This record gives sequence, structure tokens and C-alpha cells, in this order.
Amino acid sequence: MFLLRLIGSFALLLSPLGVARQYGNLPPLAKVMRGVDVSHYQKQIEWDSVAVKEPIDFAFVKATEGHDYVDSLFCRNWDALRRHGIRRGAYHFFRAFGCGEEQARNFLQNVEYQAGDLAPVLDIERTDGIAPEIMIEEAQIWLHAVEKELGIKPIIYTGLHFYENNLKGHFDHYPLWIARYADEAPLLTTGKRWDFWQYSNEGCLEGISQKVDLNVFPGTPAMMERLCWYPPTTETAEAKVTP
Repeated sequence: MFLLRLIGSFALLLSPLGVARQYGNLPPLAKVMRGVDVSHYQKQIEWDSVAVKEPIDFAFVKATEGHDYVDSLFCRNWDALRRHGIRRGAYHFFRAFGCGEEQARNFLQNVEYQAGDLAPVLDIERTDGIAPEIMIEEAQIWLHAVEKELGIKPIIYTGLHFYENNLKGHFDHYPLWIARYADEAPLLTTGKRWDFWQYSNEGCLEGISQKVDLNVFPGTPAMMERLCWYPPTTETAEAKVTP
């Protein structure tokens, strides 16, 4: 079911003309990894069923929001994904009216990373009535604090239009996860290439009672490794403390 929907959504994209126009050298379907992202809105997920019946390669889980909110099902989802061997990532829903430092602390205190987990994600998709320049400044504080603590660049999640209207040109050196619900992949006016594409919010999967977001990563597991967290080596740790 999931695979059939994915093939349908990529039918145009994977044609020679579609590839050239939308993503350059996008790998063939066999090299596209499939994933979901979830939060308490999906209620309690039967990950046993998902792991057996749905061919997903990765999943992002909502961990925190603002300076003090923790998703009620984060720990359950986070632990289940590890148990079933599904590559996992955690995201923080950013509130523009909040302090970036406090929001970073909320995330870091509630997410325990293990080797091979996907880099942390900053979900930034609304201004909350705050001036865009303030939103960007606080988001940069979050990004810097999390990168300093974990030693890996976070991924930025946002919608295509929000990116174009508010974020483009500010976070070009961060990995990018773009939401665009269409058969054609996102094409950014900056020329920046996305790393993940959320192409639908209408997914129906065994084991998940509510509709769920569907995502793809245009590459292989080995290519995804560059977006994963690993503990620092002895040499890296020593380099950090060298005067």
C-alpha cells in the first residue's frame, strides 16, 4: 500500500524529464528511502505492525515544543523505533515568541541520542506574529546551542512557501527538510537542494490509526549516514579541549 502510493507520487519525478527539472540527479526508486513523522496526534502507534507490514526506513518523532512542552508520546515512540531497528530522528517545534536558548535546553534535556540516530530537527513553520528578523535570530541561537552540544548540524524542517518567504538565504549551510504536498518535488528559488521531502500528510499505514505524514530521502542508507549522530571519537574530544 505504502509502496504503491510512493510509486504513484514519483511517476513523473522519476522520468528523465522530471528528474532534470526537479532534483538533478535524483536516484532511481530503488535508492529512495521512505519514512514518516509522528507526534501525539497519531495517538499510540502499534510499531510492531508498522515494522512488519510497512516498508519504512526512517521515522521522525516530535520531542518538544517551545521552552517547556514535551510531547506526551515521545518516549514511547522513541524507544519503540530503537527496539524495532527503524532509523529515528527527533524534532523540536519552534515557537518564534520564545527564547532560542531555553527552547534548545528543553530539547537537549529530553532527547537522549544513541549512535546512528538522525540529526536533531528544528521545525520552524510559523512566525507567531513575531518580526521575522527576531524569529530568525532566536532560531539561530537554538541551532548553535544544539550543534555545540551534540557536534552535528541540525536539520531544518519547513514548508516550501514559508522557506521562500521567511527563511531563504539565512540557513543555507544546514540540511533541509521541505514539506510540499504534490507529485512534483520542491524546487527552491535559491538553488539549494533539499535532503528530505515531506510529500503528503494523508498517509494510511498499518499500525497507525490516524493519517500520517509521508517523507522520502533521495539516497541510500550509506548516504543518510552523513546526517546521523555518532559520539565523538577520542581525537575529536581532545581537539575540542585543546587550547
